Amino acid sequence: MSEILCQWLNRELKVSRTVSPKSFAKVFSNGYLIGEVLYKFELQSDFAEFSESRGSTAKLNNFSRLEPTLHLLGVQFDQNVAQSIITEKPGAATKLLYQLYIALQKKKKTGLTGLEIQTMQPQTNLRLQALKSEAFREQRLNRRRQNEIMAKIQAAIIQIPKPEPNRTLKALEAQKLMKKKKEAEDVANEIKKFEALIKKDLQAKESASKTSLETTDQTATDLLNTYSDDDYIKKIQKRLEEDAFAREQREKRRRRLLMDQLIAHEAQEEAYREEQLIHRLMRQSQQERRIAVQLMHVRHEKEVLWQNRIFREKQYEERRLKDFQDALDREAALAKQAKIDFAEQTLREKEAHEKIAVERAQARFEKHYGICAEILDQILDLCTKVADYRLLTDNLIPHKMMHDWKELFFSGKPIYEQPSLKNGITEPTEGHLIELDKKNLLDKNDYEEYKNMVGEWALPEDMANSSPPSNNHILGHVLQRLIEKSIPSQDDAAETELPSYAVKGCFLGKTLSGKTTVLKYLQKEFSIRVLSIDTLVNEAIRAFNDNEQASGLRPVRRENKGEPLLDPKEISKIQDPNALSVPAVSGKVTPKKEDVMTDEDEYLKPSDSFLNLSLRAQLGAKSEQLLKKGKSVPDILLVNIMVNAIKEIPANKSWVIDGFPMTLNQAQLLEEALTGYKKKFMEAEKKKAQMPTLALGPTPSKEVIPIPSAFDFAILLDISDSLSLDRMNDIIAKELSREISHENIAQQEVSTSQERDGDNNLRDQIHHRIVGFLDNWPLLEEWFTEPQNILTKINAEIDEGTLCQRVKEFFANEIANKKIKVNEIVGT
Repeated sequence: MSEILCQWLNRELKVSRTVSPKSFAKVFSNGYLIGEVLYKFELQSDFAEFSESRGSTAKLNNFSRLEPTLHLLGVQFDQNVAQSIITEKPGAATKLLYQLYIALQKKKKTGLTGLEIQTMQPQTNLRLQALKSEAFREQRLNRRRQNEIMAKIQAAIIQIPKPEPNRTLKALEAQKLMKKKKEAEDVANEIKKFEALIKKDLQAKESASKTSLETTDQTATDLLNTYSDDDYIKKIQKRLEEDAFAREQREKRRRRLLMDQLIAHEAQEEAYREEQLIHRLMRQSQQERRIAVQLMHVRHEKEVLWQNRIFREKQYEERRLKDFQDALDREAALAKQAKIDFAEQTLREKEAHEKIAVERAQARFEKHYGICAEILDQILDLCTKVADYRLLTDNLIPHKMMHDWKELFFSGKPIYEQPSLKNGITEPTEGHLIELDKKNLLDKNDYEEYKNMVGEWALPEDMANSSPPSNNHILGHVLQRLIEKSIPSQDDAAETELPSYAVKGCFLGKTLSGKTTVLKYLQKEFSIRVLSIDTLVNEAIRAFNDNEQASGLRPVRRENKGEPLLDPKEISKIQDPNALSVPAVSGKVTPKKEDVMTDEDEYLKPSDSFLNLSLRAQLGAKSEQLLKKGKSVPDILLVNIMVNAIKEIPANKSWVIDGFPMTLNQAQLLEEALTGYKKKFMEAEKKKAQMPTLALGPTPSKEVIPIPSAFDFAILLDISDSLSLDRMNDIIAKELSREISHENIAQQEVSTSQERDGDNNLRDQIHHRIVGFLDNWPLLEEWFTEPQNILTKINAEIDEGTLCQRVKEFFANEIANKKIKVNEIVGT
């Protein structure tokens, strides 16, 4: 809304100051621009009395003049609104301008003037407005009187400007010379006064010496007489009184003289100040006259320009309003169309998901139908076989034959014989292989019956009640020793190591099930390391681009007992994304032909510089090469990148994997790399096969300890397909609303383009991701459930806070259980 108002003010009205959304509240805080807007619509006749100053007096004057006009237009305006605008409260000025914009548009459509609008208002409103206008007029008159009194007081104050000091070098030298001359004259006068005093003293002494000789004789007689009476003392007192009176008179005369001089100096200073004041007032009056003439001329020019602007704006006013309305309509149409397109896209995605779900259901139905048809065919074959035998022999079926037929039926093998090898054909056909499997199955069953002494090998009726023969320990011991000597054990000495308190796990689930959000919450609550395969692949590629070199030995986690990672030469030989996958335990890896050497193999031959790179950089180099060719990163590379990141984590720090493994092959590869379960499983099976079954030794063999899993827990955040699609649609809707909004378009252009590409990729891949998860999850669920039963399912269709709290409680419980297990192992 602020953008629309700014466009209206700057382009259509062309106010005196440019208005932007950031400075909206500050520009309209003094009310000057509001008065200008009203003046452009010929509603504010006293706009010349408005002030652009930001002082409190100017703001009060402006808003007091605006109030009658705003009430005339029907705009809500009172003291609280004015206070909010003056204090620049957010949204106050925008709201007032929006109401003013609507009122002015209504006025423009009706074509009424301000006087006509005032006459059309009810009488009560007019009276209230008249009373309010009178009150404001009295306030303005009182304020004007106060301003005039203050102006008179300030005019009565006489400010005597200080004379500017002469700063030139000649003036300073002249002042120094005058000061020296004055000091010299003062010293000369003092010397003259001192010499005159000395001369007076000498003359007085000479006259006293002359008269002393004449009066020596008389003094003697006078002294004798004075000491005889009090006349002499009275004369001395009288003389002292006369001297004191003379000194007092002299002090009075001196003070009177100083006062006369001070009065004369003050009169002189007063005359000088009056002269300067008259000179300054005369100079100011001339300047004021000249400025007044210039001001009148400028006002006249401004009035002419203002009239020309009004005339020009009236011509373009309708055009601008039409363009503004067209822009609003266009934006509304675009927003509506985008909303419709988004709804249609969401509907199409739901239809596509439903179609994929129907196809999957049809595929499951066909699979189950085929299984049922095959079972039914086998039942019919068994019935037909039994009927043929009874028809041909007219006898009951022997127990052994019926037992063999049932074993073949239960194992899913065909009961009827398959065609054998023809003459001249050396390679076995499918039917011949089936017959060999049937023969092996029946032989195995016969051997089991022989060991258990059932069926054909059962004891006769006369020996049924006798006890079975006891075990021959000597024979069992001899057989066990012969087996150990012929096939030595390949077990290595078990390394003594301290168990770790670190908790290891993985979070699995469909796309947008909340794995990353929950792991971020756990990372804040606990000291754990979160590993994401996408982030690790990007870091590996970045390490290769940065030419990261290998730095000595890498820290190895002690719990990683699997096989070492691929060598650089093996990394360079990976071509097929499905290569080096972990087969079943009983299967074998098909070796690659060594005779075939392609140009690509020669290109990938590791050089010295490639070997000097770190292992992460080497893995990133191969990943980048495959991605540039449009191929997917193979499971072996992903697992090696993940294992390399796990090895760099300290042994006592917990870690959790985000959304990995995604397939059974990845889970088997990761388990083999971390624990070496395949090698240990094969050794355990080999030991079990070597043990004799007919005769046992005196010391029974140790039971095979189950191999611990690389994870302490595996959590599935379970959500429905529809909820995953709804969350994806919410993300797209938020992005779409952000694009339509007018705020910060220039700043968000780069970031929104990247997010838009990611959201489009997610929308295109969401169905494939869901289908891929549904296809791979049954095997993964069996993998995490059967050996150690570490899988935990959590319903993720609840709110985010509750889900995070549940996962936090589960993780805290896992930490406590791990500590208990480690303490038990350490205690034993």
